[in-house]
Amino acid sequence: MARTRIHELDALRGFAVGGIMLVNTWQHAVNGVPADARNSLDWTMQAVFQGRFYPIFSLLFGISFVLFLDRAGRWRLLPRLFWLFWIGIVQHSFYEGEVLTDYAFYGLLVLLPASFLSSGPPVLILGLAVLGWALGQANSALLIIPGLFLIGMALMQMRPSPRLLWPGFAVSAVATALLTAAWEMTHAGLLYRLAALTGAAALTTGMLLLLRSRWSRPISAVLEPLGKMALTNYVTGTVVITLTGALLHADPTRLSVLAIAAVTLAAQAEAGRWWLARYRYGPLEWVWRCLTWFRPVPNRLESGRDHHRPLPDRGLS
Repeated sequence: MARTRIHELDALRGFAVGGIMLVNTWQHAVNGVPADARNSLDWTMQAVFQGRFYPIFSLLFGISFVLFLDRAGRWRLLPRLFWLFWIGIVQHSFYEGEVLTDYAFYGLLVLLPASFLSSGPPVLILGLAVLGWALGQANSALLIIPGLFLIGMALMQMRPSPRLLWPGFAVSAVATALLTAAWEMTHAGLLYRLAALTGAAALTTGMLLLLRSRWSRPISAVLEPLGKMALTNYVTGTVVITLTGALLHADPTRLSVLAIAAVTLAAQAEAGRWWLARYRYGPLEWVWRCLTWFRPVPNRLESGRDHHRPLPDRGLS
């Protein structure tokens, strides 16, 4: 894959990690707060942001699987997912909302078998079928993950034309607005789930358009470090949420949500720039690779040229 495309995926992954940090912080702040005690910021978070970023992250996980498959082979996925599961178990000891164990489970359940299918359309059809089934379930938040894994895998195999970004953004943005309005009137769960998915599509295509625009450089400078160290940033973000839980619950304005998320993401982006100028992988990404390959993986950058050397994979990390 072209280097520019890899940079776009890193930035898009960083965008998803940032959105997940924001939404997770808010969810912990309103946990246990009655609906009639919520304010306009809560409504905005629920109607505009909640449920929009995990689908992007799931799609990218499926895309990353294809990159990993091309560079490492099919059966190396087994230890990769095994150790991701145990990283999730450790995270679960202090943060119950983690998704790493679910990603590992569904990755083994659908991505490994799908790698034996013909590339492209068959995987896409299967992914859409699984996603359609999940949307019909009452508690589909986690059930949509395998369908999105498969769709991401298929998109990476099919490589759709960038010319589809503008139509995709327009259609998904209009659909999100209509579905959100309909959900506001009916409070139907299916409408909300559909709005979340079309919202994720609008955010994805919109961000990719920005990454191809004249503003791409400053956007990438912030988002790429977040995306290249996605696993480290996701886990450390949940540590911050856990440690600041008392402050979040004590603030009825929910402004602390915005402050904590913003400060955390700014610190992670700056730390990521510093770290990646010296190392190939983030701390948890490096540990994960060493466990996956059952050997120490070189991490220290010896020169500027090493920073762009082809890497074994560019997955969740």
